[in-house]
Amino acid sequence: MTAQVTSSGKLRVAVTDGRGRRLSRFGLARWLRNVAPRTANGELVVALVSDVTMRRLNRDFRGVDRATDVLSFPATTQVGYRIVGLRWLGDVVIATGVAGRQARWVGHSVEKEVRRLALHGLLHILGYDHERDDGLMVRLERRLLRKGGIGACPG
Repeated sequence: MTAQVTSSGKLRVAVTDGRGRRLSRFGLARWLRNVAPRTANGELVVALVSDVTMRRLNRDFRGVDRATDVLSFPATTQVGYRIVGLRWLGDVVIATGVAGRQARWVGHSVEKEVRRLALHGLLHILGYDHERDDGLMVRLERRLLRKGGIGACPG
């Protein structure tokens, strides 16, 4: 897998509240489209949810009974499939409470933290795995964050 850092003209992002209602918070959809690697072609849903919802999802899908910051749900192991001519990549779910606490802890805005988490989740959907790829995902994520105006973030 190569680390490509050019903008994606083919990524469509819908940001929702977790119940399917569209949100325009943080300029997230546009920002993510602008920083996404070229390999991000298709449709992605980013759901901003409560910590309670995230805890339930984390418990149900990972067996961990606590809220986490971000979860990624790829459409398939082959990274997406087509629905009416569009390739659905999957869903990224972000816990807004956790994101807010992390933002305060590192000293930046909630907007930056949500953007960072959305990019992190997208990279997982594209097949990157920071626990197994000898730093490839971390390096790519740092480059894309810089491209999007967000410097190095701890965590």
